[in-house]
Amino acid sequence: MGREIYTSGQYQIENPTWHVEDSPWKTEKILTMLRRNGISPRTICEAGCGGGEILSQLQIKMDDACEFWGYEISPYAFSLCKRRSNDRLHFILQDILEVESRSFDLMLLIDLIEHIENHMQFLRKIRERATYKLFHIPLELSIDSVLRNKLFEHRMCVGHIHYFNREIALHALQETGFSILDHFYTFGSVELPARSAKARFGKALRNLFTAVNEEFAARIT
Repeated sequence: MGREIYTSGQYQIENPTWHVEDSPWKTEKILTMLRRNGISPRTICEAGCGGGEILSQLQIKMDDACEFWGYEISPYAFSLCKRRSNDRLHFILQDILEVESRSFDLMLLIDLIEHIENHMQFLRKIRERATYKLFHIPLELSIDSVLRNKLFEHRMCVGHIHYFNREIALHALQETGFSILDHFYTFGSVELPARSAKARFGKALRNLFTAVNEEFAARIT
């Protein structure tokens, strides 16, 4: 499984919305991180921007002087992006690594590196492309996911080929030359709407674990 899952149309069969419904929630997490660290970028790019809704939401909520660029390799996702483009929001159908090198204030890599076959090489190559890089990395490697064999399900449904817990994610960044300014957990499985009875039951358990201890919840579920 490689990038052809995104360029061939296979991914959109399983994920026709390209997860744009989760974009407002992800946008708020991005803004929280920027506020926590006093970062006010004027140029923002997103690698693997999907349907482009995160950048669209950011444009609404951020300073009018800020400009946005989204890079995407899927023609289908790019067709969703184009509907959102305007004079300060630009979308490009191209791998960001194949674009002539330019620097941004902030690069977003939201739910991306788990999809990339050689993610360590990718991380080294994008390190100098922006002053700040903001990652959102699913922490799918847990006791629950291993015991219930859920990782293969994630591979087939959403194309995840790498799995992380907190330590593995942070070490991957450090080993490829990044300095970690800040990090925090996000719990989409708790905060986003549950879409099935099974998901609602899992959400109730995660709510309980998270209330006890976030670190414990991340390791268990």
